[in-house]
Amino acid sequence: MPLSRLPLSACLDAAVTAAHAAAAILQAYASDRSSLVISNKMHNDLVSQADHEAEQACISVLMERTPDIDIVAEESGGVNTGRPTWYIDPLDGTTNFLHGIPHYAVSVALIAPAGTQMDNGVLAQDTPVIAVVYDPNREELFTAMYGVGAWLNGSRTQTSSSKKLADSVLATGFPFRDFSFSDQYMPSLNVAITGSRGVRRMGAAALDLAWVACGRYDGYWEMGLAPWDVAAGTLLVREAKGVCQDLYQEEPWPVSGHVYAGNAHIADELLGMVRPSLTQRPTKPKP
Repeated sequence: MPLSRLPLSACLDAAVTAAHAAAAILQAYASDRSSLVISNKMHNDLVSQADHEAEQACISVLMERTPDIDIVAEESGGVNTGRPTWYIDPLDGTTNFLHGIPHYAVSVALIAPAGTQMDNGVLAQDTPVIAVVYDPNREELFTAMYGVGAWLNGSRTQTSSSKKLADSVLATGFPFRDFSFSDQYMPSLNVAITGSRGVRRMGAAALDLAWVACGRYDGYWEMGLAPWDVAAGTLLVREAKGVCQDLYQEEPWPVSGHVYAGNAHIADELLGMVRPSLTQRPTKPKP
C-alpha cells in the first residue's frame, strides 16, 4: 500500500518560511559576532548560540506548519524512523560565519521514504523531494520540488554545459575534522588540480551543491559530510538536470555524506576521477 501523498507545495512554502526565520537570527548575530558564545562539539567542529537559536526558529515554523513530519537537525538531533522527515542545517558554513566570511547558508530538505505516492508513481527508495538553501548575504534563495524543477529567486536553474572535466571548474571540501579518509580523498584532489580548469574550496557544502545546480560550478565532490549538509543540495542538482549521488554507489542519496555532483556531461568523468582511490566507506567518528 503506497504511503500518503505529501502536500509538496505547502511543504515548500513552510521550508522557505523556516529558512528565512533562521537566517534572520544569523544576520542579527553577524552584525555583532563579539557577543557569540562558541564551543567545540569535536575537533574543528564549532557551534555557537547562533546555530542553536536559528535551528529552533526553523524547527518552530516546521512543527507548526507540518506537524506530522519528523525532524532531524544538526544541533538537536533526531532519527529517521522511515516517515517523511525534514533535514535541517541551520548554519552550513559555521566556521565562515564565526570568522566573518560572508559565505554560509540555511539548508532545509524533506526526505520522503520509499513507498510514498508521487504524481509520477510510487517512490522506490528514500528520496529528497523538497529543498531550500538560503544564502542571506547574497539574498539568494535556491528551491526545488521533486519532479517539478529547481529555481534561484524564482528563475529556473540548470546545470552547466561543460562537456569535459578538463574544461570544468570544480568545488570540493578538504578533510577538516575527520581525517580517517584523507588517503582516499587526497589522490582525487591531486588529479583535479591538474586535470580541470580549477578547484575551489569555499566551506559550505549546501552552497557548493546549489552552485552546481545553477551552473556556477561544473562539478563537486566531498567526503565526511552529514546528511543535513547534502539533503537539500542533492535535490537542487537533480532537478536542475544534473547528477548527485553517493560516491560509493550504495545509497539512494548521499545520506552518509560522501557525495559527487555535476552536470550530466561530466558527472561520470568526475566519479571516474575519484573512484580509483576509494577503498571502503569511512565510518563516522564519535563526538
